[in-house]
Amino acid sequence: MVRTIKNRGPIWYDHIADTPIVTQLYIAASQLGLISISFNIGRVSFLSKMRCLTSGELIHGPEIVKSAAFQLLEYLHGERKTFTIPLDLSSATEFQIQVFLEVLKVPYGEKKSYAEIAAQIGKPNAARAVGQSNARNLLPIVIPCHRIIGSDGRLCGYSAHGGLKIKQELLKLETENQNNMGSNVS
Repeated sequence: MVRTIKNRGPIWYDHIADTPIVTQLYIAASQLGLISISFNIGRVSFLSKMRCLTSGELIHGPEIVKSAAFQLLEYLHGERKTFTIPLDLSSATEFQIQVFLEVLKVPYGEKKSYAEIAAQIGKPNAARAVGQSNARNLLPIVIPCHRIIGSDGRLCGYSAHGGLKIKQELLKLETENQNNMGSNVS
């Protein structure tokens, strides 16, 4: 579920250390849903990023973001293909939301090009703008921008800390687990 209403309330966050792919993972959520996932940054950098993103009070509250953390850990351990976390995209532009909604449709273990996403949102000449939107994706993994590649099949940039190495690891995880997961796992 995606919400696009501007957030005015508190922001809850939590931290996960030492996952199979990233060493530090911070998660933040508003009352409407997940607003940020950050990799491999420290607490001070994460809190600074959140203060730039929202004026809401920042509260360390694992009970609020517990479901998101659990689902992300399941994904990073190769035990989950999709997420059921509500998303709050109130900091995104309308174009970014169009892109993110299309990127959300790319199935686990599959890839699409920036040009394909641009065509699917009815803007066939906007492949670069799609790339820029992905670069501003505050919810990597959940909005799987790592599945978006160049038209020539090459991996292009990945804005999360760790860059292309993280993108490559996420794609490898999905490829290796695509057929190994039980059909009852989301």
